[in-house]
Amino acid sequence: MDILANYGTILLIAAAVFGFMMAIGIGANDVANAMGTSVGSKALTVKQAIIIAMIFEFAGAYLAGGEVTDTIRKGVIDTTLFVNSPDLLVFGMMSALLAAGTWLLLASYMGWPVSTTHSIIGAIIGFAMVSVGSEAVDWGSVQGIVGSWVITPFISGLFAYFIFISAQKFIFNTDKPLQNAKKYVPVYMFLTTIVIALVTIKKGLKHVGLHLSNGEAWFWSVAVSLLVMFIGYLYIQKRFQLDDENHEHSFTGVEKVFSTLMVITACAMAFAHGSNDVANAIGPLSAIVSTIENMGEIAEKTTIAWWILPLGGVGIVVGLATMGHKVMSTVGTGITELTPSRGFAAQLATASTVVLASGTGLPISTTQTLVGAVLGVGFARGIAALNLGVVRNIVVSWVVTLPAGALLAIVFYEIMLMIFV
Repeated sequence: MDILANYGTILLIAAAVFGFMMAIGIGANDVANAMGTSVGSKALTVKQAIIIAMIFEFAGAYLAGGEVTDTIRKGVIDTTLFVNSPDLLVFGMMSALLAAGTWLLLASYMGWPVSTTHSIIGAIIGFAMVSVGSEAVDWGSVQGIVGSWVITPFISGLFAYFIFISAQKFIFNTDKPLQNAKKYVPVYMFLTTIVIALVTIKKGLKHVGLHLSNGEAWFWSVAVSLLVMFIGYLYIQKRFQLDDENHEHSFTGVEKVFSTLMVITACAMAFAHGSNDVANAIGPLSAIVSTIENMGEIAEKTTIAWWILPLGGVGIVVGLATMGHKVMSTVGTGITELTPSRGFAAQLATASTVVLASGTGLPISTTQTLVGAVLGVGFARGIAALNLGVVRNIVVSWVVTLPAGALLAIVFYEIMLMIFV
């Protein structure tokens, strides 16, 4: 307890720096995953993708980022075991942030799309095992989280498969694909907007003091989505007044229509990612701040300090802008050849799955969700469309991430004990 009283301010500043570093790692790695499909399909340039991600990642983190944070902060380990030694919890959470951030920056530098969720949870388990023992880990909660890593890529793959198949049926495999694209793409715009609007209204607006009932949330979500669909319809009709007689030419036109749609799904994807994955950086930071401010009292439920969500949002943006391009190219062009229509199917599926998980408080891996969706699109075209070598390398990097996070956390934890105790 004396340690927290004597070094509280230093520990807070160090924790904020480690949390910021972790957020940079998330931006460099996971956000690059999120925008990779847009860049790989050439719907957006790298510069455009970074600008979109900057705006919507920050908005997602700030408006809708609070729900998952509780799961990361309280769910993985049993914090009641640290009641008599809260300083160990603070050191542990700090070492977890530093370990996960270090691993993510290394992976981003190498161009590996790894899971930030794996990194932080592996790190938290690592320090808990050496500080208190295996009983500190809430294995039931961990099982649920690990289960979600298996289930979510499957769900997003399934979503992507059916979204892509629907586009094939209603647009590509018809006599007049461009005409049908102009008719059906606004419907896809409606679906995309309703996903993002629902999570913003139901989750995000609580942070700015607006509490709407379920009925009101649905009403406004549908209203906003209908408006986007109407504007999208007018824009597409005006922009794509092309001759539909030439079949090849119309396919090019169809992909251009989907490029327009990809801008909306890229925004949805960035917002969904910000709302879910900012928790990986601010969850442990929130635990540290509340423990230090309450002089060692480990609270069951705390409000997130006002500066933590913006710190996570800014860190994500910095990471994307400085190091994001390497992982972006791996995901965008490595797994399967993406066109705007394929990229759209993968992105809408990923955004829907991430938003679903974020709303239920499950900290899923965005990386695995997106790769699952890209695989789903690839399967829709046949197994030969997938680069299985790249897929194998990605899966191997996922497996390595959990123990890497745990080992680094143990090393940093021991170093902190040597410095402060």
